[in-house]
Amino acid sequence: MAVRCRCTSAPFRSSAGPRRSSIRAGTRCAGTERRMITLRHARSADLDAVMEIMNTAFDPRYGEAWTHSQCAGILPMAGVRLVLAQEGETSQPCGFSLYRTIAGDSELLLLAVSSETQRRGIGRILLTEFINQSKKFGAGRVHLEVRDGNSAINLYRSAGFVPVGRRRKYYRGPDGEVNDALTFVLNVDI
Repeated sequence: MAVRCRCTSAPFRSSAGPRRSSIRAGTRCAGTERRMITLRHARSADLDAVMEIMNTAFDPRYGEAWTHSQCAGILPMAGVRLVLAQEGETSQPCGFSLYRTIAGDSELLLLAVSSETQRRGIGRILLTEFINQSKKFGAGRVHLEVRDGNSAINLYRSAGFVPVGRRRKYYRGPDGEVNDALTFVLNVDI
């Protein structure tokens, strides 16, 4: 898989029916500068870049980030995919998604964009690719969990995800602060 597209802030909603998602190549970033984003399948050799992105994307006080060993441990499992977003001519890693598709369901395990490149549409591109790949591999619905209060909730809602549950005190930060996780689902057309 190699997907090249411009940063986009294009909405997921379609006025012609159910909510759909697609990567829109050639659209502009939120700023004045245009940047090319390339998505590629990543491997365990890319975990250092993934961890660097994760460490800038997730505030440690919430306990959302995974460890290197957690990421390395899940990669060999059936149906797991790691996608790395790279920006510009230098192919600098700027975001990633980690998901698994098994028995007709797909779960977004992690989605992160480096703090320097947030709010440029990269998260939307990664989310769209997750949805499209899930459909390709036969998922009828996709799931995710997110910390209550995380700004990414707006992105997920705009993609058509609806809340279906709450896990109380799911995230625990290093100082003992606890936060609920919200569970979202999106039914996708196969």
